[in-house]
Amino acid sequence: MLGLAFELRTHGVDVRMCAPPDFTDRLAEVGVASVPMGFAVRELVASKPSPAEVAAALVAEHFEVVGTAAGDCDAVVASGLMPAGVRSVTEHLGIHYVLAALHSVGLPSLHRPPGPRPGKPFPPGETDLRVLWKIDAERVDALYREPVNTHRAALGLPPVGNVRDHSFTARPWLAADPVLWPFQDALGFDVVQTGAWLMPDDRPLHAELVEFLDAGEPPVYVGFGSMQMASAPDAAAVAVEAIRAQGRRVLVSRGWADLAPVDGGDDCLVIGEANHRELFRRVAAVVHHGGAGTTTTAAVAGVPQVIVPQIVDQPYWARRVAELGIGAHHEGPTPTVESLSTALELALRDDTAARAAEVSATIRTDGAAVAARKLIDLIDPHRKTTTPPTPADGSG
Repeated sequence: MLGLAFELRTHGVDVRMCAPPDFTDRLAEVGVASVPMGFAVRELVASKPSPAEVAAALVAEHFEVVGTAAGDCDAVVASGLMPAGVRSVTEHLGIHYVLAALHSVGLPSLHRPPGPRPGKPFPPGETDLRVLWKIDAERVDALYREPVNTHRAALGLPPVGNVRDHSFTARPWLAADPVLWPFQDALGFDVVQTGAWLMPDDRPLHAELVEFLDAGEPPVYVGFGSMQMASAPDAAAVAVEAIRAQGRRVLVSRGWADLAPVDGGDDCLVIGEANHRELFRRVAAVVHHGGAGTTTTAAVAGVPQVIVPQIVDQPYWARRVAELGIGAHHEGPTPTVESLSTALELALRDDTAARAAEVSATIRTDGAAVAARKLIDLIDPHRKTTTPPTPADGSG
């Protein structure tokens, strides 16, 4: 979303972002006006409240916080697992609305079944995708329809009968690279695939990290981002042992799992936040959870990947990386030294590295620019937009 914000600002468009309070500091760091909204994600994941309570509270935030923040705006771009209620706010304000998905797990398709949601179970043995996606819509309604329609009534808006499809609109945007996440045959939707939204990042790598990188052969990076790795509390120790078994140095990113050093070995460095677009060009492989951003950034860098998927879209990213030959899919969310070593052996092969470099040249880096132009054309069809050319190395 910040990638889109940056592109819009290059065209003189003001941007205001509603986001969980976890990200207030990052938004301030890059100078994007922010409005804290909803729960702190890290605390929410740890507390595990009931889905119905979370759904009702988020709908209220969408109507109240987004409703106020968007009062003087021309359009709202919504994302998230289910931003129910945001479209209602734009209807009330008489402004444009776009639903942007970073993956298509929740978009009805004739090629795959819905992902997991709480609620009504699927009939045993049912394989008709139309039936399964209808039940998926019913699950969304069970969580969101009552609070959405209660707030709509307060604004004088009529009720909606299918919250999922109302939130998606007939033309949702898919902000994912078509090589990494090809999508076709949407069931009842005209999906607009823009390419992934990448944010420019000119933050320098800190001195200790540069010194470590310069001190030897490229290390293997391991980090699980916002995943807390509850099923793998020893993930750091397992990863370090498996990487060392390949004769490689180790770079551990703490992340929300708070990965920590396992010993004082000088072949291992633990880091915090870093510029992945720069860092991944200097490592031998990236071991991660398979988030949309990390997967795409590693693919752009041309570095082999090992994905240990945890939730939602991550198993698909893992399968796709394996299909493309640019890395390994670790089966299951809990790595062992043996299972991770097997995956690393594949990722660290010369042919995998060559394939990763080959595929990197096919990954689009202009997705945010494409989306910004589409959004500006939606708001003001007569306004001309110009976008600086993307550097050949994909760094723009």
